[in-house]
Amino acid sequence: MGSPGSPGQNTEWWQRSAAEIAAAVRGGEVSSYEVVTSCLDRVEETNPKVNALVEVRRDEALAAARRADAAVAAGAELGPLHGVPVSIKVNTEQRGHATTNGVTALAGNLADEDAACVTALRRAGAIPLGRSNVPAFSLRWFSANDLHGRTLNPWDAARTPGGSSGGAAAGIAAGMTPLAQGNDIGGSIRFPAACCGVVGVRPTVGRVSGWAPPAYADTPEGRVPLDFPPTVQACAVQGPLGRTVADARLALHAMSAPDPRDPYGVPALPPRGPAPTRVTVVRGNDGAKNHPAVDTALDAAAARLADAGYEVDEVAAEPLLAEAARLWLLLLTEDTRPLLRVVEQIGDDAIRTALARHFAASAAVWGERPDLETYINGWGRRGALVTRLQELLGADRLLLTPVCAEPPFEQDADLADESRALELFPAMWPMTSVPILGFPAVTVPVAAHDGVPVGVQLVGGRFTEDGLLDAAQAVEERSPVLRAWG
Repeated sequence: MGSPGSPGQNTEWWQRSAAEIAAAVRGGEVSSYEVVTSCLDRVEETNPKVNALVEVRRDEALAAARRADAAVAAGAELGPLHGVPVSIKVNTEQRGHATTNGVTALAGNLADEDAACVTALRRAGAIPLGRSNVPAFSLRWFSANDLHGRTLNPWDAARTPGGSSGGAAAGIAAGMTPLAQGNDIGGSIRFPAACCGVVGVRPTVGRVSGWAPPAYADTPEGRVPLDFPPTVQACAVQGPLGRTVADARLALHAMSAPDPRDPYGVPALPPRGPAPTRVTVVRGNDGAKNHPAVDTALDAAAARLADAGYEVDEVAAEPLLAEAARLWLLLLTEDTRPLLRVVEQIGDDAIRTALARHFAASAAVWGERPDLETYINGWGRRGALVTRLQELLGADRLLLTPVCAEPPFEQDADLADESRALELFPAMWPMTSVPILGFPAVTVPVAAHDGVPVGVQLVGGRFTEDGLLDAAQAVEERSPVLRAWG
């Protein structure tokens, strides 16, 4: 696996895009049963090598496909993803399946009902095919845990597939599903998508419902509720990963269903505004030097956007985003601190080490134990930065940034010596600066370097996802098609 290629109309169904599959099922060209069977056969062929999907129930997926085909035969109203296979992340509730979050102690944590984003995908006609892997507690930019094992990048097993939605991205890249559900608070959709050469969408907070059934962890001290801290409520999102920009757009629209149970959800989406016409390239920041391949990808994406008619300018760095990345280290780290006791009790060695490195990175910026006043002031500063970023973007500007200052990290770089682990945090400023402010972003592949994909990120104002996807499509249409299968 690892050579680029372009899928044509004579390819097998597992190679087709979600948009192609949905149109073919709707038009009677193929049955959902055939599509799901093709994808399940691909899973059997490739998953033993990649370990992207950690639970696949063939009979359950095929039964859902038969129901989808019965709906077509009956002339029922069909959703935009009718008959399209999708993977669901193991940290997301899917009825009848364990929400393990990659933790052995949660292996029996069966969900009685779906999370809202899964409900939305089902209503759109999608067929859940398998559960995608994560790091323990979904708290690393790598995807390995003691319960489900390690997910490999289909392009290069020595490189991370990203995290925490590493299984989701690797599954798409290996041809197991055309779509995947993920979630993102520090790059967990966008970074894996970029590492594996697919498209990742981080929506505006509130666009896709983040509601999920109450969660608990059984510890030696008894059952502990896993309530979401402020950063998760205000900054985390559910969103799609797709083989193409069109697929990601289709899934995003399907997942954008208002839900009154979501404390940050919006009752209705605002109408789409004017299409952005200006792009500012943000080259980097003072804390991390870009790898030459990252700068090459930025240059290529900027040229492709200019060719598409966008007005492109550039800044070396944007202090606002640099400050937001530092703020992410403060607020997310302090909100994670109460989880340390649970991680110590039921986490694996990798997550304990990784979290220790995370806290060391925060301490280097904010001190060993930031006080309550610093934390409260951090939330206050966040509001000011949200306003400043919206003013910077205005009604017609997008930002083009790296995904990371480096190409995909070597596996377990966060578990290597501490000096290497601490290099990851400044390198990931494009991933961490955006979620702390609640803004949308899209990552799209641009080229391959040294056998792995390198992508770029587009950032826009709140609820400007369609404008971001338009720009991502302009990049995609002018870029080589990257596929991890030969």
